[in-house]
Amino acid sequence: MLQKGEIAPDFTLSSTPEKTVTLKELRGKNVILAFYPADWSPVCSDQMALYNEMLKYFEKYNAVMLGISVDGAWCHHAFAKARQLHFDLLADFEPKGAVSRLYGVYENGVSQRALFVIDVNGIIQWSYLSPIGQNPGADGILEALETLKN
Repeated sequence: MLQKGEIAPDFTLSSTPEKTVTLKELRGKNVILAFYPADWSPVCSDQMALYNEMLKYFEKYNAVMLGISVDGAWCHHAFAKARQLHFDLLADFEPKGAVSRLYGVYENGVSQRALFVIDVNGIIQWSYLSPIGQNPGADGILEALETLKN
C-alpha cells in the first residue's frame, strides 16, 4: 500500500457511463480516495453515506471525495442514485482493479477498504487500510486534512 510522501499515481476512471475523472485534473485541490470492496454491501453503504454527509466539511479543506471500487459504472450510477450520493464513484472495472493495484490495495478480486488523502501537488499525505468488515469513519481523513492547513 502506498504511504505518506509517495506520489499518487495518476489515473482516469469512469464515474458514469458518459463521464470520466482524471486525478491529475484535480491538482490544486486536496483529494480523498476511498477504495471500497463493493456497492450495495452494508458496510460500504454506511461508509459512503457517511462521506456524503461529510462533504461540506471536506469542502472547507478544499478537498474532493472520490469513491473507487471494481464495480462497473452502471452499478455505481444505480448505487449513487439510490443512496443520493453527491460525489463521484469511480469504476476500477476494466482492467479489473488496475488502479487498486497501483495503490497496493487490490486483493482477492476487490479493492480493499483503504483511504488516501492526497495534497494539492499530488503527494499522498495520509493513508489507512481498514479491516474489510469495518467502516473506517472520517476522523482520520479530517485529521489529515487539518494538518494540510498548517
